Amino acid sequence: MAESPEMIEPEVAAPLRLHSLAYSLGVTAAITAAARLELADALGEQPLTVGALASAVGADEEALGQLLRALACQGLFRETTEGVYAHTELSRLLRADAPGGRRPMALLAGAPFAWQIWSRLDEAVRTGRSVFPEVYGTTLFTHLHEEEPELGALFDRAMAKSGEITAAAVAEALDLADCGTVADIGGGRGTLLRALLERWPQLRGVLFDLERVVSTTDPALLDGGELGDRCAVLAGDCHQDIPVKADTYLLKGVLHMWDDDTAVAVLRTLASSAPAGARVVLIEQVLDLSRTPEIATVMNLLMLVSQGGRERTSGQFRALFEQAGLEFRQITGTGSQVHLVEGVVPAAR
Repeated sequence: MAESPEMIEPEVAAPLRLHSLAYSLGVTAAITAAARLELADALGEQPLTVGALASAVGADEEALGQLLRALACQGLFRETTEGVYAHTELSRLLRADAPGGRRPMALLAGAPFAWQIWSRLDEAVRTGRSVFPEVYGTTLFTHLHEEEPELGALFDRAMAKSGEITAAAVAEALDLADCGTVADIGGGRGTLLRALLERWPQLRGVLFDLERVVSTTDPALLDGGELGDRCAVLAGDCHQDIPVKADTYLLKGVLHMWDDDTAVAVLRTLASSAPAGARVVLIEQVLDLSRTPEIATVMNLLMLVSQGGRERTSGQFRALFEQAGLEFRQITGTGSQVHLVEGVVPAAR
């Protein structure tokens, strides 16, 4: 009879734990494989046998059983009886129609470029720089959107789905009762901006992002859309100029992509065009305040290896504001994995 985990001797448990951690790349591969095979969509509301699932997705029955067994150990799918599987809360998130679904993220996490850069993390740690240019000869975003546009589209979908998860929490946590105009800088399709406009009926919004990004704006924010009369969409590059006047400026998940010098430069560009007294709100993970430290610390490494960026502590955010000539005010939680890091544009600049 197999030993239960409680029977494993302490001197054996630590090596087994390290072994498991070292091979956790297999978990990423398994989740990505499930997403590519569209397993979650093939499995409906009733449990199915491995054979039925194999027929549905075009897989080898025995090999699919191996995959499902590994996924079930992580809480994705559940073996109800031998060889029969049902959904779990986690596996449902891989369905194409799942609200806040994570299938694009799962596909992105196991994409070939991700394996390439993760395998050179030690180089990034030695140099403090992204390894992406050395591996691919260009930056991450140039590669995604100019050299592999299908992968770039997947990246955009993954970011949009990720934004859906936090948008409602941010809209509730961010007090805009006295705000007339809010500008979402690097706001993507406008997921957060839409949530804010729906939450605060007096509010007007400006969505600012690159041309290729705003071309995919949520139709509700465009002329003729349900919120179009309260929203302007503007294409531009926050590294060059931010020609937007607003009472509150938001940057959600933007600065963690860049090193400190680049992040400070973006904040200075914003401050140079913003009116005195305007609020500047960064929506980011804060390492020392994180409710999900395992995710935050891994994302910290991903930002380093992919773009030379970083997640930051509360003290590091304060330093960014001060170096950019902004007054740091406070950090507040949202009930999700992100925080509101707030400052204001001073009168004297």
